Amino acid sequence: MPPTLPSPSDSARTRADRAELVDRIARVLPEDGKVDALDGLFYLHRESSPTEPLHAVSYPSVCVMAQGAKVVHLGDATHRYDPFHYLLISADLPLASEVVEATEAEPYLSMVLRLDPETVGRVMIEAGEAAGQGRSEPLALDVSPLGEDLLDAALRLVRLVEQPEEARVVAPLVTREIVYRLLRGDQGDRLRQIAALGGHTSRVAPAIRRLHEEYDRALSVEDLAGGVGLSASRFHHHFKAVTGMTPVQFQKTLRLQEARRLLLADDLDAATAGYRVGYNSASHFSRDYKRQFGEPPMQDVERLRERAAA
Repeated sequence: MPPTLPSPSDSARTRADRAELVDRIARVLPEDGKVDALDGLFYLHRESSPTEPLHAVSYPSVCVMAQGAKVVHLGDATHRYDPFHYLLISADLPLASEVVEATEAEPYLSMVLRLDPETVGRVMIEAGEAAGQGRSEPLALDVSPLGEDLLDAALRLVRLVEQPEEARVVAPLVTREIVYRLLRGDQGDRLRQIAALGGHTSRVAPAIRRLHEEYDRALSVEDLAGGVGLSASRFHHHFKAVTGMTPVQFQKTLRLQEARRLLLADDLDAATAGYRVGYNSASHFSRDYKRQFGEPPMQDVERLRERAAA
């Protein structure tokens, strides 16, 4: 991919804020990795080279990037973001993400703020919006242009890492401002979805929670639809609109991610790991695993362990 170039519409303020954000994250993270900040309110991330896809379950959050670029895969869709775009995630989704632009001289640098449904709901009420005011149930992940007000608020939150005496009082205020900026921005409906999913009002929220809790059980679309009071066809439509996957694809991705974790953490063989996450056929599990991660289970795990030991 081509390198990220400055936007011609950038103001002097935006360029200065972005340069300061790069400097502050680099100071906190002089080496590659991630670090929690302000008691886990958000984390900072640095990578000095492109990475292979990392498979994990997301949580409601907003990511503001200072430098570099990243790609997130959700089902069959791919979303790319960079210092001129922010990523908003409104549900717990099984994702694959990879840094695609990063060098030693200009590493990938970002901050990710966890979005608490209760905080989102309170800001919505104070802004005069009801939790159900969103016009639709949008896909639970998207990328939008990063405006200067949102960038400025993100920078002020990162500044507080080096101002601990102010952070206890100021961080909650800046967090609420970020939520407000998001609510008034392009992804307002998606932010409202966080409050809906967290408040158990979304039509698919109970099904998403159930799939996370019972990923290893045989669950039919009809069963899931009945649990939320929808017909199978309407439930299928709403679920895919929010998650970008069918319920079957969603459950399969959760199973495979958990199987990979078990193989790495518990030193299991492939058949046992597949059985534990709900597969009845070892060959079926191996085929799905290779399709998801690019290699058969044991080869993939051996490669991951070699990379970790390097």
